[in-house]
Amino acid sequence: MAEFTLDLNDDQKQVRDWIHGFAADVIRPAAAEWDEREETPWPVIQEAAKVGIYSLDFYAQQYFDPTGLGIPMAMEELFWGDAGIALSIVGTGLAAVGVLANGTEEQIGTWIPQMYGDANDVKVAAFCSSEPDAGSDVASMRTRAVYDEAKDEWVLNGTKTWATNGGIANVHVIVACVDPTLGSKGHASFIVPPATPGLSQGQKFKKHGIRASHTAEVVLEDVRIPGSCLLGGKEKLDERLARARERAAKGGGERVKNAAMATFEASRPAVGAMAVGTARAAYEVALDYAKTREQFGRPIIDNQGIAFQLADMRTQIDAARLLVWRASWMAVSGKPFTAAEGSMSKLYASEVSKKVTAQAVQILGGNGFTREYPVERMHRDAAIYTIFEGTSEIQRLVIARTLSGMPIR
Repeated sequence: MAEFTLDLNDDQKQVRDWIHGFAADVIRPAAAEWDEREETPWPVIQEAAKVGIYSLDFYAQQYFDPTGLGIPMAMEELFWGDAGIALSIVGTGLAAVGVLANGTEEQIGTWIPQMYGDANDVKVAAFCSSEPDAGSDVASMRTRAVYDEAKDEWVLNGTKTWATNGGIANVHVIVACVDPTLGSKGHASFIVPPATPGLSQGQKFKKHGIRASHTAEVVLEDVRIPGSCLLGGKEKLDERLARARERAAKGGGERVKNAAMATFEASRPAVGAMAVGTARAAYEVALDYAKTREQFGRPIIDNQGIAFQLADMRTQIDAARLLVWRASWMAVSGKPFTAAEGSMSKLYASEVSKKVTAQAVQILGGNGFTREYPVERMHRDAAIYTIFEGTSEIQRLVIARTLSGMPIR
């Protein structure tokens, strides 16, 4: 177990500076253009692939950092560059993690390389879980997967929504219900290979923020996939479903659900780190502006009303980062989240990002309200952090349930 420290080692500092340089030199100059176009920034993703940032190897190296700080450090720097483009770069990782967490070695080796492609022919992948009537309420999922034993095929039907890279992905990972009587415990994950008939893109969403990231519905109409595309395999699924049915019969379903929530809890600090990156970027713009913008014959930072806002912004950003780092270190060290520390980090960092970016717009005044300055875009982008990967309300619910031990609704 790595001892906790707030000092990055030399290797971590080198990686951080490398990512920061890419964010400053490649992502930021392209941010406004791709936000306006509301299209996937393929040239930027290709540049990230060329330097090694858009690759499974890069994320694996950060994930296996023994301090737990590799992923949050990388996320903060990329999202400091621009949230929309950064999400286009890291979005494939959601699907890759789904395969890594649930797939066999053969499935991992087969499908993850196809998610990324290579520097000359980049690909993306999509993780599809949310549905029009099943966002926070995952137990209400309607997408069905039915096994055709005669052909050893699974047949998928349903509609997924809010899917990053949905419809344009080379590989889709679909979460579907195989036993509706078990609620969320009757779900399984499936690979839909490239060009599989029956899978199509539905509505592409025109969003308030993160507009360079493609978000769309994915429609599944009698999508037939080989039995080998069930992540983990059918034998493992059958065993899991049998245990869930047995526990349900004994009244032990709540314990199973809490174990699943613990898995989600471990992934939330990464989203917190994204929020920290956006907040930090807006704060830095506001600080520089306040030191150079003069009113009544002096820089506006000379006024306590501005200076104190900046002091609070920096304090809140640093506090959010510390919560993210604590949760990340706890996760890699195997320490249980006895107070829902993962949700705490995501909740606080998300709320701070919304608040800090709004304050940055206010400090810039009329300029902050125009697209000539990046804080307007950062403020729009920050709104997503309190919504995806579990809304702020869901984070508070998780925290309250964990602290009280009560089924708070």
